[in-house]
Amino acid sequence: MPQGSDKTVSFKLDRESEEKVRAILQEVYQALAEKGYNPINQLVGYMISGDPAYITSHNEARHLICKIERDEVLEVLLKSYLQK
Repeated sequence: MPQGSDKTVSFKLDRESEEKVRAILQEVYQALAEKGYNPINQLVGYMISGDPAYITSHNEARHLICKIERDEVLEVLLKSYLQK
């Protein structure tokens, strides 16, 4: 974006994409818990670094998390948190 621009960039997921992100996060969370990891810590590590090695390959969790963009995950998480 050019410097000095006063236009705001808009970002919005459609309802179907939001549901996909929610479903994947739940599956990944469950897989991490099943393997004995702290799912929140592992997901935070992934969100900060972008490194899928934070996510177990158990139940295809690593493959699933790579199907969605981190900005999509952030949008879903923030929306859920702030609307409560």
